[in-house]
Amino acid sequence: MKPKQIVLLASGSGSNVENIATYFERDPNITIAAVLTNKRDAKVLDRCNRLKINALYFNRQAFSESSCVLNILKSLEPDLIILAGFLWKIPQNLVDAFPKQIINIHPALLPNYGGKGMYGINVHKAVKANKDDETGITIHFVNQNYDEGAIIHQTKTIVLPEDSVEQIAKKVHELEYQHFPRVIEKLLTK
Repeated sequence: MKPKQIVLLASGSGSNVENIATYFERDPNITIAAVLTNKRDAKVLDRCNRLKINALYFNRQAFSESSCVLNILKSLEPDLIILAGFLWKIPQNLVDAFPKQIINIHPALLPNYGGKGMYGINVHKAVKANKDDETGITIHFVNQNYDEGAIIHQTKTIVLPEDSVEQIAKKVHELEYQHFPRVIEKLLTK
């Protein structure tokens, strides 16, 4: 049986990429075909070099104004495309080519704190400013709108009044590291 192929898209340090790679490194049934990034100097590229994972950089033209990235993805034949800290909106041609095959992790309990500009520390600052008593993660399918695809999984954590924005971020990252690989695995072994 051919292993399930995953492709990850990332824009930043790649901590979720490394966590996912580590989780699946001994699983012969799931392989990372490649990591694609939209930032030439993204730290995820260093992680991919260290982890011996194929990685490619692309610009906006290749992503949303031509079929370049689409063609690369099609050639990789992914069973799942995973957004792991990827900040650009997914163009319609990718959504159409890979229906129910692109997933994202969001650092809040959607529909709260979703949409353009709501990523990373911006989300945690909003949670703190609104004095929310809980936050969490949402793993969802990607559609043509930011953070509006069908929800696959949500997990909550308590926010204490004395928690700093950094402490909130740490709690959310722990949930990401714990749950994201397991949800990916579950989707691939259905």
